[in-house]
Amino acid sequence: MTDEITEKLKQASNGLLMLSESAYPFEIFLWSNQGQEPLTNEKLLQLTGHPQETSVEEVELDYLFRNCAVEKEWHDEIQKQNVQKYQLLIKTLKDNLTDIQVYRVGTISINVYIVGKTPSRDLAGISTKVVET
Repeated sequence: MTDEITEKLKQASNGLLMLSESAYPFEIFLWSNQGQEPLTNEKLLQLTGHPQETSVEEVELDYLFRNCAVEKEWHDEIQKQNVQKYQLLIKTLKDNLTDIQVYRVGTISINVYIVGKTPSRDLAGISTKVVET
């Protein structure tokens, strides 16, 4: 079941880039047996290998994708297709994971983790980077 979820996430994010001041691909992760207790910032930093003093900010999933998952009048065909791909990615996340949280870790070169619970109580999701100067 969990393999199925990570495969769906892989397919939905394939070829998409998180656009900021640079563009980074999405990576799928699975943290087995980590979903029994609420995910704290400390635990997130531990699971991702960041120092405990690293800054962590939580944002909404829809807020994270606000610039890429909404079609604009001036979009060309490729941009419109990408909007649909982002919408599919968001739908895939929401359909397969519960309690989805988005964590932005660090400053300037920011690691982004979209984490949710699988039915088998694992934590899974996708990670990427954004650059904000």
